[in-house]
Amino acid sequence: MNMLFLLIILCAGCTLYLISIKPRIHGRPDYTPFYNYMYAHRGLHSARKSGEPLLPENSYTAIKRAADMGYGIEFDVHLTKDNVPVVFHDDTLNRICGVKGYLKDYTFAELQRFRLLGTEEKIPSFEEVLNAVGGRVPLIIEYKVEKNAGRLCSICDRILSNYNGPYCIESFHPLAVRWYKIHRPNIVRGQLSEDFTRKKLRLSYFLLSHLIGNCYAAPDFVAYNCKHRTELSRTLCRKLYRSLSVAWTVRSQEELERVSKSFDLFIFEGFVPSVTKYS
Repeated sequence: MNMLFLLIILCAGCTLYLISIKPRIHGRPDYTPFYNYMYAHRGLHSARKSGEPLLPENSYTAIKRAADMGYGIEFDVHLTKDNVPVVFHDDTLNRICGVKGYLKDYTFAELQRFRLLGTEEKIPSFEEVLNAVGGRVPLIIEYKVEKNAGRLCSICDRILSNYNGPYCIESFHPLAVRWYKIHRPNIVRGQLSEDFTRKKLRLSYFLLSHLIGNCYAAPDFVAYNCKHRTELSRTLCRKLYRSLSVAWTVRSQEELERVSKSFDLFIFEGFVPSVTKYS
């Protein structure tokens, strides 16, 4: 009897786990516009040490350069103090602009006083970047959420409603992904994650690391740190549920070859892949 009870408990636990990590299965949108492209992480930027002129990440020129060369593009979006979406990665300005403080505490006009990594590049608006790409290549747009998921999603969605080109959205924050589940189910949406448990022991990071609660936002794809490609939940989402699997961030041709069988789409940085499209 005890063995039977334990078996029932084990089966129930496994069932709940599989339900919890489940991505969207029914009513999936068309993924084909996103296949075969290599995605430039924060645009096709470069450091001086590469022998090329310094071209900052998430800059207008780096993103336009990627589009001009036929690469898909991944970039990040924050909201300014006056609710203007801008393309920038960090919460703070210090690393890229050499200025103290949080981006969210500045208006868009105030941010235009700063330069990216000492170049002439400024923090571009979301609309400027979309205009630079002009629908030529697919976009993976990462929403940087700071207790403003609904506001950020609704503002960006209004802008994207006039954009004529393939794009999908992703976020580490499930509330942003869920916003699209509720309000824009026809848009491809993705959950970002990695194995945070290697560094952090908080419950929220454990759940996100293992995609427990994935069913809440029902993403179409999981974008996962390619160094942690053997994580079980990520693998089950791809193999069992047949959802898209996106690798971030691939940093060499050798690493690309090493992880190529574990993912469907690839976000790269720090090297130029041997092909602009991957099949």
